[in-house]
Amino acid sequence: MIREVEKIKKYVRAANYLVTTQLYLKDNFLLQRKLSYDDIKPRLLGHWGTCPGINFVYANLNYLIKKHNIEMLFVLGPGHGYPALQSNLFLEGSFEKYYPEATADHKGIAYISKNFSWPYGFPSHSNPGTPGVILEGGELGYALSTSYGTILDNPDLITACLIGDGEAETGPTATAWHLNKFVNPATNGAVLPILHLNGYKISGPTIFGRMGKKELKSLFVGYGYNPIFVEGSGDLVYWSMVRALEKSYKEIRSIQEKSKRKVFKKIEKPRWPMIILKTPKGWTGIKELNGEKLEDNTLSHQIIAKNSKTNKEELEALEKWMLSYRFNELYDQKKGFNKDILDILPPKKLRMGLSPYAHGGKNTKKLVLPSIKPFSEDASIPGTIGSSCMRRAGEYLKEVFELNKHNKNFRLMSPDETYSNKLDAIFKETERAFVWPHKKWDKDISYDGRVIEMLSEHSLQGLAQGYVLTGRNSIFASYEAFIEIVSSMAAQYAKFLSVAKNITWRNEIPSLNYILTSSGWRQEHNGFSHQNPGFISNLIEKNSDFIKVYFPPDGNSTLEVLKECLGSKNRINIISAGKTLEPRWLTPDLAQKEMKNGLMIWDFASNENPDLIFAGIGDYLTKESLAAISILKDFLPDLRLRFVNIIELTCLGIWRNDFNDPDHKFEYYFTSNKPVIFNFNGYTEALKPLLIDKENPERFYVHGYIENGSTTTPFDMQVRNKTSRLDLAIEALEILANKKVIEKEVSDKFINKLNKKLEEHNKYIKDFGVDLPEIENWIWKKNI
Repeated sequence: MIREVEKIKKYVRAANYLVTTQLYLKDNFLLQRKLSYDDIKPRLLGHWGTCPGINFVYANLNYLIKKHNIEMLFVLGPGHGYPALQSNLFLEGSFEKYYPEATADHKGIAYISKNFSWPYGFPSHSNPGTPGVILEGGELGYALSTSYGTILDNPDLITACLIGDGEAETGPTATAWHLNKFVNPATNGAVLPILHLNGYKISGPTIFGRMGKKELKSLFVGYGYNPIFVEGSGDLVYWSMVRALEKSYKEIRSIQEKSKRKVFKKIEKPRWPMIILKTPKGWTGIKELNGEKLEDNTLSHQIIAKNSKTNKEELEALEKWMLSYRFNELYDQKKGFNKDILDILPPKKLRMGLSPYAHGGKNTKKLVLPSIKPFSEDASIPGTIGSSCMRRAGEYLKEVFELNKHNKNFRLMSPDETYSNKLDAIFKETERAFVWPHKKWDKDISYDGRVIEMLSEHSLQGLAQGYVLTGRNSIFASYEAFIEIVSSMAAQYAKFLSVAKNITWRNEIPSLNYILTSSGWRQEHNGFSHQNPGFISNLIEKNSDFIKVYFPPDGNSTLEVLKECLGSKNRINIISAGKTLEPRWLTPDLAQKEMKNGLMIWDFASNENPDLIFAGIGDYLTKESLAAISILKDFLPDLRLRFVNIIELTCLGIWRNDFNDPDHKFEYYFTSNKPVIFNFNGYTEALKPLLIDKENPERFYVHGYIENGSTTTPFDMQVRNKTSRLDLAIEALEILANKKVIEKEVSDKFINKLNKKLEEHNKYIKDFGVDLPEIENWIWKKNI
């Protein structure tokens, strides 16, 4: 054992040295001559303080993997510790597999060092171009939830998650500790959280770093863990870490094996191990400089000796620090790296940088998708009142669960809203996972359910990401207004996909799918706080051709969209649809036809050679547009109108130069000169920029959510945001009068009638608390 610990120490010395060459040097990487100003990079970028702890953990994990032949994935929370991660990937040979110039010699050392934090080289943080990485790491808080996503339905996998004590202060991390309560030890893998306390953030102390052992133990025992403490900066900390990892591994396997053998009467409250590691910030670095304490202080967080390119004292301090690692004992230009360093490396197939789980998944199975026809409804007469979009989706997803129950490759995440969102048909086939105490009156709960409900969108987003990135399929269903809380996480994931799609060795992965329902248009009973389509705006802005935003207008089109999204790869799909009883518009064949191009002229509501065009985007907005057409046709039967439904926003040609329909151009649907009134589910300012490059953009009139809402009636939500049938008809009459299509006197006459109807509506809802009967009971009648 003494010999093995010495090997680990040598490995860590080598890794720490390689961190310094990456942070500081553009030449003289082996210090074969005295360090000079010319050897120092012109810009010193990166973070030192967290790197020694990362190297220490990685080395010890390597030893554990080799000893027990473990499949292990490594998720690094402190993303700016990338030079440490790169050092380890370089030492284990994973980097060389994907970057042939990263050879295990002085040329390879020069290659990784020169290119770290260098234009068109390697970024300063973990990224998709890094072998073994599934987490960008540039934004803190997501490591633990992502780790838990990786081990669901991967019973052989242990994911070691290193969490910095700064990251541990974030809201997403705080809630993610509870994800252990959804993991059935008999059917899933395990997460080994390693909380690294080095005491300091960028400019001050961390909360966890100033807590005592008793406080930390109480906290994490309360979370349901068995915390194991490792602390120090000398030889004893190495011995302590080896023992802690060995104990953790044995506890994990014991919990799993007892669960599989059903030694426990119930799989309830398994107390998983975690490690609380306390080492100094900037451990083994410069202790003091210019009269200031560096090691074990906030000043070691980023670059220390930052003036070493121009200041002699700092240059000498840097050289002394680098020489302290005695790298010449660890690496020989002729013989390569010391055998002791190589000896703790696991076999290649088990090295964390080569983990197949991180590069698309291991033993992944294709998702079996049913036909949509058994779940569709008769829509041969447009406007027939049918089921809700979400009821159709729930029935379809139930069948997806049934067809894939043996594959165990599909899960639904929802923040306690599966019933509310009308997706509860899935509970005919599966349940909600929960491995803490059950009560006899609990509904649809089991120890191994395929649905995870938790009132933390952050945790669910992380779970979904980890699950998808390791090759499985998921749906994340949420209230439209509250998914916005993970906009930043989704943006980071989009960045990851954007880079990953150009990395040839990353395999295809299933798409990350969102269902946004309970939209603001029908959150009138909950009020202003529940009315926010901002998540859509955030994703539309990303200018990424792999982001698709769908607005199915009815149940049949929802089924078509759902099947398309679940069968897609390497995308982010957003499905926005309602849960209330609404009209059926499209037969399954027409829904399929519209999905092909993303939009369609609805012939039953359209004339040839139109004077004006309505475009509906979203189920409730589509209904209002069609109702406006009906009103106008009642007033003016000879008026020529067209209705275009847009089911997927990028079909308009945004993010690429071509229009989605290969047989027709934009003008086929919208002409080149006729006015078009868009009625849009989201913020008006999200749609307007997508139309600016079209011909004669001044002819486009965009209606949508304008941040006007309250506790009111469903139709009043449309009125308040100028998306109602009455508002649309008024604008259409004004436009047609200005275009001389109708006389101004005629326009004024009907506008006056519509304004009176708006007044009547306002008075009626104040008196009776519900919408006018003619609004509530409206049905489409063919008058085209």
